[in-house]
Amino acid sequence: MSTSTPRLRSLGLDPDTGKEALAVTRPGGRLEELADAHALKAAAVLVTVVGAVLEAGKASDAELAAFVAPLHAALEECVGIMATDMTA
Repeated sequence: MSTSTPRLRSLGLDPDTGKEALAVTRPGGRLEELADAHALKAAAVLVTVVGAVLEAGKASDAELAAFVAPLHAALEECVGIMATDMTA
């Protein structure tokens, strides 16, 4: 991932419309900082939810499979954040 390539990132949900707010971010910019914070918060919530489901041990394979795509997306976003930080 190039540090000069703008990225379309989620900034969370607009509280008035409920729609996802997206922005083109640039490394080191304020919008990237906001997007990073949102991504890390979302990943932390997902980790908590998945951890609770796994700890309960009562989820079906289908229910567990439903977590694969969101976990992959969160992991991909966090790796992107780390890669940007390492090249900055």
